[in-house]
Amino acid sequence: MPKFDVRGGRKARGARWRNAAVAATVACATIVSSACTVGPSGATDVDDRPRFIDPADRVVVATTFTVLADMVRRVGGDRVQVESVTTPGADVHQYEPTVEDLKRVEGADLVVSNGLGMDDWLLRFIDGTDARHVVTSAGVDPLPVRSGNYTGRPNPHAWMSPLEGAEYIRTIAAALTDVDPEGDREYHARAADYIGELEEMADRARAAVETVPEDRRVLVTCEGAFSYLARDLGLEELYLWPVNSENQGLPRQITALIDEIRQRELPAVFCESTVSDAAMQQVAAETGSRLAGVLYVDSLSAPSGPVPTYLDLLDHDLETISRELTT
Repeated sequence: MPKFDVRGGRKARGARWRNAAVAATVACATIVSSACTVGPSGATDVDDRPRFIDPADRVVVATTFTVLADMVRRVGGDRVQVESVTTPGADVHQYEPTVEDLKRVEGADLVVSNGLGMDDWLLRFIDGTDARHVVTSAGVDPLPVRSGNYTGRPNPHAWMSPLEGAEYIRTIAAALTDVDPEGDREYHARAADYIGELEEMADRARAAVETVPEDRRVLVTCEGAFSYLARDLGLEELYLWPVNSENQGLPRQITALIDEIRQRELPAVFCESTVSDAAMQQVAAETGSRLAGVLYVDSLSAPSGPVPTYLDLLDHDLETISRELTT
């Protein structure tokens, strides 16, 4: 069953975001740099902005972050043109879209987001429009955030589980088929291959973790972004803060984690690529544990970097975690 919310028909291309008066009004209220202009009537004029239209008439897809963009590229192949609103290295949690972002996605046939509260800033731009919108986490049974101001809310990082990532791929294939029925066979064939690779990766990860001594099967990170992966692999998860927010690296968070690591003599801690590791450096220094490496969660790297694709991201993280917990 498709797990997405579809509104509007195919190939009213450009009309999705042309109701941009609402979106641009919001954008102009929130940004510093602006290509927006306000006409004599006070209405926002965005007509001179270049629109993101593919000259090859492929399906144009806009995603909220780079991981989703890579998923769509892999499933869509040469039938789609994909653009991520956020760039490599960006923290998607509290992102403030700019007018330049609107330019990137204007004219999209399909808008793809994660949901679970992570990229709700997108909704300001599509509410009140006829933009097609798919939420990739719609088929996921969410795990709750365990502590902090967001206790009980859904943990948004479901894609960090290869098995939940497979659900994302199924949802994306169904959404692309709805937009472009002629590509049905191609989309689902690529999705099947992709899912097979994810399932194989999950099997390898479980086998690798089984080689880690049981008392070391604890994943310590800056953000609590690994709950789904830890569940799959039988790892215990500890972290400094539950979700990237303004409350990162507080003294009480650092002190609590230091006490836990000292008591259990945990050998390795990690931090993610999109946040400062200063607090985790302090934890490592106080406990004698080692800061064992950078993990990637909310963003891919640039194409020349270590994790230019979603599969690279998972492979890097799983290899780093299993290696460092075993050492």
